[in-house]
Amino acid sequence: MTYCVAIATEQGLVFASDSRTSAGPDQLSTFSKMHVLMEDGHRLFVLLSAGNLATTQSVRAQVRHDLEFGGEPNLTTVRSMVEAAEYLGSMSVKTRQRHTEGPEAEADLSATFILGGQIEDRDPGIYLIYPEGNFIRASHLTPYLQVGELKYGKPILDRLARYDMRMDEAARLALLSMDATMRSNVTVGPPVELMAYESGTQTRKWHRVFGEDDSYMRELRRSWQINLENAFQRLPELPKPAARRPDGGE
Repeated sequence: MTYCVAIATEQGLVFASDSRTSAGPDQLSTFSKMHVLMEDGHRLFVLLSAGNLATTQSVRAQVRHDLEFGGEPNLTTVRSMVEAAEYLGSMSVKTRQRHTEGPEAEADLSATFILGGQIEDRDPGIYLIYPEGNFIRASHLTPYLQVGELKYGKPILDRLARYDMRMDEAARLALLSMDATMRSNVTVGPPVELMAYESGTQTRKWHRVFGEDDSYMRELRRSWQINLENAFQRLPELPKPAARRPDGGE
């Protein structure tokens, strides 16, 4: 399984992903699920992926092929992030269709993507691309998107994610959402990748990888736990039960 999240803010975009693809008593595999598809000072495209590993790798390989050999469309010819999302969605569907017959016909080849970035001076954005090829965009009211094992990391995003939050706040929130997921689901695990993009720059602001025993992740987890416990202790007491009469009435 996997978990990826992207948050859009006024300042820019934040991306986070785990790296675990399988977890069991005798097998543990890791692959990066965050990919910079293009970064040339004019365009930036970042892809987060969840689902069938062969499908996601095939989609990325086709993107590189189209860029190298001038396939139409490609990431240098799309005019907007919407067109880029349509391009990736169509490519994902075609990849699955090529394997609908034969020994892989019964396998789940579906993949879900988050595409984020910016083209020239157009507005940056993040898009959730479904296995069917259709997609949605994050809004100011709901400024985050998730793929993979999303239910454990969603509550904190619902409570705290805001479009007007600072980018460093969004980065910490993404890591807390990731930590909540890793705590509740062993199939999601480190290394954790975190990337920030500042609007209008068309290049990454920073890109970090947090390992299994990273000191910052330990401190973030410890501090969050302490603050949660303190907040719980300060919750208002339950109302006292009404006095009951001897006959059992109130």
